[in-house]
Amino acid sequence: MAQPDRARMRNCRDCDGFAAVAITTGTRHRDGSRVTVRVACPACRGAGTTPLRSAVSAGGRA
Repeated sequence: MAQPDRARMRNCRDCDGFAAVAITTGTRHRDGSRVTVRVACPACRGAGTTPLRSAVSAGGRA
């Protein structure tokens, strides 16, 4: 499997690379374990990285 090109990617500025978290709801399952909800970063959609802005998308500014 090909590795992502780190030169074209950077950590998401909203989650700083920690793209998904598990949050406990306070309730428990029958076996005693806690009920958790997995939440992904809405900015990077759980990837943890975002592409670098190119000169074209920056409005022509380099």
